[in-house]
Amino acid sequence: MKAVVCKTLGPATSLCYEDNWADPVCGDGEVLVDIKAAGLNFPDVLIIEGKYQFQPQLPFIPGGECAGIVAEVGAGVTHVKPGDAVICMIQTGGFASRVAALGHAVFPMPPGLSFEQAAGVSMTYFTSHHALKQRAQLQPGETLLVMGAAGGVGSTAIELGKWMGAKVIAAASSDEKLEFCKALGADEVINYSKEDLKSVLKTMTNGRGVDVVYDPVGGDFAEPALRNMAWNGRYLVVGFASGPIPKIPLNLALLKGCAIVGVFWGRFVTEEPKLHLENVAELWGLFENKVLNPQVTESFALSDYQAAFECMTERRARGKVILTTGD
Repeated sequence: MKAVVCKTLGPATSLCYEDNWADPVCGDGEVLVDIKAAGLNFPDVLIIEGKYQFQPQLPFIPGGECAGIVAEVGAGVTHVKPGDAVICMIQTGGFASRVAALGHAVFPMPPGLSFEQAAGVSMTYFTSHHALKQRAQLQPGETLLVMGAAGGVGSTAIELGKWMGAKVIAAASSDEKLEFCKALGADEVINYSKEDLKSVLKTMTNGRGVDVVYDPVGGDFAEPALRNMAWNGRYLVVGFASGPIPKIPLNLALLKGCAIVGVFWGRFVTEEPKLHLENVAELWGLFENKVLNPQVTESFALSDYQAAFECMTERRARGKVILTTGD
């Protein structure tokens, strides 16, 4: 099968494209899927460089989410069958033409979505939905600031924030990205490459601050955002796409009466599986009713994986970055 393989830890230039890699075997409790499209996420960048929370044994195929057609099911799998369109939530293996995934990590594809759209659903929408619903408990009428708002998770946070009744302020690094955010429903926007985030937020909120900050970026803008928290605010730590992990003065949480809340969707799935499945059912209904519309603006052939990684690492993406197998 075709596969992008990590044999040596490092940047995307150290990956290899193989067109005759061994096919995976479908074991008991597994589902063999012919992959049509796979989503590229920032954790994939970290994994191939050996910087993520877990490290698979070399060699491995990166890619944590994909969509395709069931080719075979192992013993004990009854919720999907050969021929079904599905999405897979996996740690590795997505950047290939086939994957063997654990049955509990395979779901019928959301209705009305293309394979390219469906391939990017799990890490982005699942993360943002869990973050805003369980971790922030976002309420109608509250103000939500989304950092890195034009990216994969940021764009889904805008959609879900509006659905939950919040006023959404989108912050991103270019006017082009902010136009994209406006099209998704953002009420106000901030270009933090041109404007001072702290002073603009103070003006926008009349000095009150924001109720919830959704931050997948980290870096230099984390502290200014935290300084603009409202009383009883919730600062969601989603990731560190900018690279540096910020060192936050904890006295700010005391003075603001706010909470700094970690968001780790991957662990949530294992710690609270029943609640996760309830989230999935709610999201599937939103897709079916066209409330949510996954944005795929960057699509690359599997063999063009280096360009896809560059799009991610250079933070040029608007919406989701997708790799397609062409099968």
